[in-house]
Amino acid sequence: MQSTLLIFAKPPRMGLAKTRLATAIGPTHAQRINRYCHSQTMQAARSSRWKSYLCIAPDKDIHAPTGNLWPSNFVRQAQGKGDLGQRLSLAFRSAPKGPVIVIGTDAPDICKSDIHFAFNSLKKHDAVFGPADDGGFWLFGASTQLRRQALHFNPVRWSSQYALDDMRQTLPNGTQTKLLHSLIDIDDLDSLKKWSANSKQ
Repeated sequence: MQSTLLIFAKPPRMGLAKTRLATAIGPTHAQRINRYCHSQTMQAARSSRWKSYLCIAPDKDIHAPTGNLWPSNFVRQAQGKGDLGQRLSLAFRSAPKGPVIVIGTDAPDICKSDIHFAFNSLKKHDAVFGPADDGGFWLFGASTQLRRQALHFNPVRWSSQYALDDMRQTLPNGTQTKLLHSLIDIDDLDSLKKWSANSKQ
């Protein structure tokens, strides 16, 4: 069975993403940070060990030009309607049989080895999370066995310090979970400053 990597992304277009960061540092600088995060994510996602899919929002931008920032061999598909939980549920239901991992484009320190380790973890665990330092998560994965159950990722307080804990609560009782190391999601000025400070260490 195929290992599937889903990358939830918005086109790196000024004014569409990193809006909170743009308010603090200006749209041009925020766009540079956004494109850097995308570049790092796409580099980590390239591998012959899994099939990578770009899950695009909004749906109308599925064919948006990105200046070669999105690899041409990554399959593009629309995220669909609803909140993030509903769109995640749809993506997991629609993915090919086998283990599935989803990542975003906000954690520039993500590495190919992180994704590989996460897929390996799903051989012994039902679910895997990559915690973000703000209470969210930069990676979530479900094993083949867990995917056979109905996964509904609601209610989750998205974009809050409770997102990871809420997400775990949506999983079936008895789910064996593996936690990876924590990374920084860059979505506002505070997280950018923290990431910059860590990068200089």
